[in-house]
Amino acid sequence: MASSLTCAGVIWTLLSLLCAAASCVGFFMPYWLLGSQMDKPVSFGTFRRCSYPVRDEESQATVILEQCGRYASFQGIPSLEWRICTVVTGVGCGLLLLVALTALMGCCISDLISRTIGRVAGGIQFVGGLLIGSGCALYPLGWDSEEVRQTCNNTSDQFELGSCEIGWAYYCTGAGAAAAMLLCTWMACFSGKKQKQYPY
Repeated sequence: MASSLTCAGVIWTLLSLLCAAASCVGFFMPYWLLGSQMDKPVSFGTFRRCSYPVRDEESQATVILEQCGRYASFQGIPSLEWRICTVVTGVGCGLLLLVALTALMGCCISDLISRTIGRVAGGIQFVGGLLIGSGCALYPLGWDSEEVRQTCNNTSDQFELGSCEIGWAYYCTGAGAAAAMLLCTWMACFSGKKQKQYPY
């Protein structure tokens, strides 16, 4: 199989796959914000939540159902900021995934990744990382929602965690985006082989 990538391009492909995987896994997992409610651990993502209160009909009391799930609808996400964060971060993850899969195909197909295509791919990765970074920056604006305040002992506010803490998925998403913006964008410039000039 002929490759259209240089040695730097192969490293770029591996880094692109790692960055896309880290950002996508972190985005999907509901462990961005960790707290507790009724002595049970509770965690939030941008569009998912683990452990939520439900009304028990037998005992006529509110209990915590310890399982993870998505919100029933897009409007069910607790705050406007988290809805925007979900869309922006999702688009950014999609862009990183698209470039990573294209780079992977470049390992097997000759003349797929030229220097120009590599630079364009790097630009797309920069935009994807910027979108994910923007989503991570928007996320703390939703900490003043009622659901989050209940989980953080009514002490959380925008950019104030209260008794909650930031979870590993938030760091994973942000680290994938930062590496995509800094390392992958730079390495993409050296990823493609110089195209041969054919005299006609």
